[in-house]
Amino acid sequence: MISVNERATDILRCMMAQAEGLGVAVLTLSNGTTVIDAGIKVPGSFAAGKMFAEACLGGLGEVEFTHLSFDQLWLPGVSVRVEHPAIACMASQYAGWAIKRGKFFAMGSGPARALYAGEELFQRLSYRDQSGGAVLLLEGRKLPDEEVAEYVAGKCGVDPANLILAIAPTASLVGSIQVAARVVETGLHKMTELGFDIEQVVAGFGTCPIAPVAADDLKAIGLTNDAVLYGGQAYYAVRTTDEALEAIIDQVPSSASRDYGKPFCEIFQQYEGDFYKIDPLLFSPAEVMINNLNSGKTYRAGRPNPELLRRMVE
Repeated sequence: MISVNERATDILRCMMAQAEGLGVAVLTLSNGTTVIDAGIKVPGSFAAGKMFAEACLGGLGEVEFTHLSFDQLWLPGVSVRVEHPAIACMASQYAGWAIKRGKFFAMGSGPARALYAGEELFQRLSYRDQSGGAVLLLEGRKLPDEEVAEYVAGKCGVDPANLILAIAPTASLVGSIQVAARVVETGLHKMTELGFDIEQVVAGFGTCPIAPVAADDLKAIGLTNDAVLYGGQAYYAVRTTDEALEAIIDQVPSSASRDYGKPFCEIFQQYEGDFYKIDPLLFSPAEVMINNLNSGKTYRAGRPNPELLRRMVE
């Protein structure tokens, strides 16, 4: 059986062994939980961002760095290759677990979600992990303490000493990289919302610009979302019917949303900082291609928006 927690543990152990060179710090809490700081009190690095993102994917994907061009604009970017996308992206990478304990808050991603399986999303997924250890990747500004570790370990059914928590703020190098690496996942989540059975998706590939690191986390949320919404491109290989793809393809890209067309920070302000008022169908790549392995047909919708990407670096 594929264990995303065991695969991610191997990746993070490599990160821990190279901590100084990668610009990360490793801490051990009094209950034995390992905490990896990938951007709060340390600079992080491109290499650390790659490993952080691959751990989010449960070791079922590979992240590389590339050069992306958009109408006389070039940006650094990631390319992401994913196997078993429903497991890697939705059962692992998706940021679906909000961790709130006392004054601590962070969004949780990664393999530990497939042990806890407490989100509504898991009612639509057949995968559950079985592992004596857990890995949770956090997007937040404060290092987790023993209370946070005990809570996560308890939900996952593991000893706190067998838990690894890695954290990076949105406004950090690792934060920008790991959000860009979600480009395949955002399209899959959109397909799920449209009622498509994502367990029919055989493989995924995507590219996305890496947003410049912003001065604070709120601005970083805007820039990292802009990178995906206006520059993300994703390709999926699926086994389904052409009719099923024809029914959804035009709705998958971000441009199908009523909120499309402005920098994300402006959209966020428009709804007075309430994420839940934003059209949930906005969160997807700018362009999507889906190849039906059963029929050989390929469907395409959407396109990048160079004008809005250019505003990220002005």
